[in-house]
Amino acid sequence: MSENEKTGDAGEVNDDRFVGKTDLTHWSTRLGQWLAHLVQRVSEMLGPHGAFILILFFGAVVAAMATFGAAKVYDAVTENDGVAGLDKPILHFAISLRSPWLDEVATLYTDLGGTVVMPIIAITAILVLSLRRKSWTPVIVIAGAGIGSLLMTIAGKDLIGRARPALEFAIPPYEHSPSFPSGHTLNATVIAGAIAYVLLLREKKQLTRILTIVVGALFALTIGLSRVYLGHHWFTDVLAAWMLGLAWLALVITAHRLYLTAQRRSRT
Repeated sequence: MSENEKTGDAGEVNDDRFVGKTDLTHWSTRLGQWLAHLVQRVSEMLGPHGAFILILFFGAVVAAMATFGAAKVYDAVTENDGVAGLDKPILHFAISLRSPWLDEVATLYTDLGGTVVMPIIAITAILVLSLRRKSWTPVIVIAGAGIGSLLMTIAGKDLIGRARPALEFAIPPYEHSPSFPSGHTLNATVIAGAIAYVLLLREKKQLTRILTIVVGALFALTIGLSRVYLGHHWFTDVLAAWMLGLAWLALVITAHRLYLTAQRRSRT
């Protein structure tokens, strides 16, 4: 930690406020200004962290509605076999790329986005970043993002119940839960994105910021592609997971920006 980097609430206001030269507490639209004013009033009653958690809760409601809407649209399309022209050729292309060594590598790699390793990555990032900065922000951002992602995955699978590709096209170990959306992809997108965002808040060098974004994006991209390669998901399951994950991540980042804005205004 640099000498100028602060910890706790002071660190959140001073060091988390900018990403490069972009001031996260500046709102150029009327909607953003109205939301910032509303959150400031709420934070006066509940405290800044209480307001932050409340924003994430309402964001999760919006994300659940978005998942429901996406599921309904997806269901209407698949009823007419509308995605078959995209999913089946991509799956067969992925099968044509397979080889014993690549199958083994893909199987080991895809586990990074699974229900065992992904939570370990998230918890490790939370502990390291929150203890280093003496701040609750990494806890709320990363944990809130992960919980919302998990709920979206469960909701999407229950609403659609789409069958995975036939086992004859899949590489073991086989999975039997519903296929839409790809939980590995959704969770990897959200967790990697949340960790990258928290890291960006304290990174001063442009090259480091670019590398952080590239690594996070590549992780989410390759986890999704590994699901198609292994025959565990259709490509549209992965595509929907990317879109839903990015939408939820945008809500989480917006919530944090509103939190920072309320913190700054209360101090000035």
